[in-house]
Amino acid sequence: MKRWILYMCLVFGLLFLGGCAGSEEGTIEERDEETDRLQIGMSFDSFVIERWQRDRDVFVSTAKEMGAEVNVQNANGNIDEQISQIEYFIDREMDVIVIICIDSDGLSDVVQKAKNAGIKIIAYDRLIKNSDVDLYISFDNEAVGEMMAQGIVDSGEDIHSVLMLGGPLADNNVSLVEKGFEKVMRSHHIEILDRMHADGWKAELGADYIYDHVDMVNRADAIMCGNDDIATAVVRALAEKRLAGKIGVVGQDADLAACQRIVQGTQIMTVYKPVEKLAQKAAQCAIALGEGREVEADSIIDDGSYQVPYVALEPVSVYQENMDEVIISSGFHLKEDVYLNIPDTGRKEQAGS
Repeated sequence: MKRWILYMCLVFGLLFLGGCAGSEEGTIEERDEETDRLQIGMSFDSFVIERWQRDRDVFVSTAKEMGAEVNVQNANGNIDEQISQIEYFIDREMDVIVIICIDSDGLSDVVQKAKNAGIKIIAYDRLIKNSDVDLYISFDNEAVGEMMAQGIVDSGEDIHSVLMLGGPLADNNVSLVEKGFEKVMRSHHIEILDRMHADGWKAELGADYIYDHVDMVNRADAIMCGNDDIATAVVRALAEKRLAGKIGVVGQDADLAACQRIVQGTQIMTVYKPVEKLAQKAAQCAIALGEGREVEADSIIDDGSYQVPYVALEPVSVYQENMDEVIISSGFHLKEDVYLNIPDTGRKEQAGS
């Protein structure tokens, strides 16, 4: 009897070991399959700006549908952290690294290290200077500035002077947007009273400017905000001074709060950048580069030392009049969300305009 029990234990033990061996073999096969997939590393500046979460989600889903794996890292606005993340991607032998840079001047060395390792580099939305990246993909940022300026000019108000409360100059896009904005201001002989640059895109610095420069604000006919997040803080500060709606405000990114202000009349316009198209295009380009295929660029851009292939998408001006056509019909925001603060009667009038 004891021998029979010993025999059965031996049989079950062998079956158990066999089962474990089979499970481990399956795990190895899964790992091999994942290793065969194109590996993309993606380092974000931060997710403080509302739109970056959309960019991330669309890029990742598009890349996965095309058979690639994406490793997303968030640098939380810290340039040293972003450098560490890129080095991590190098160690992981990524095929492609996509970078939304914190500082356009601060990544040239680590980008060169990645390129020396045979990794393709895409500068996403923001140009990385003096780095010879394989591709720069963004919107036409000078056009963004021109649209913001034209929004002020076309507002119907008598505009003589403006304030510029922009993002950090470490972001190369900021200077491009300001270049386009200033060109239109000059052509219409509108004075730029003063300017401020919000370090790290901290929106509260826009509000601080309003509180600390009341006399200057009272002289301004309009305020250009570097993005809609800054515009949100600025309009709140203006509201406390009972100036909301009296001083025109423009921004960019078509944040929900900005779209709500536009239909309410406390913001003139915003610039909509169809991030879904940008993220989808970037994912497609990343996979093409990772597979050794060429990407057809629209033009080239000078990064300070090199001529870089540039894929540029067109932004769209958004006003009260075309809100439904551009924002609602595209599904970027829901109609009930955009018109949340408009009474039903007013909502119907806005929808019919």
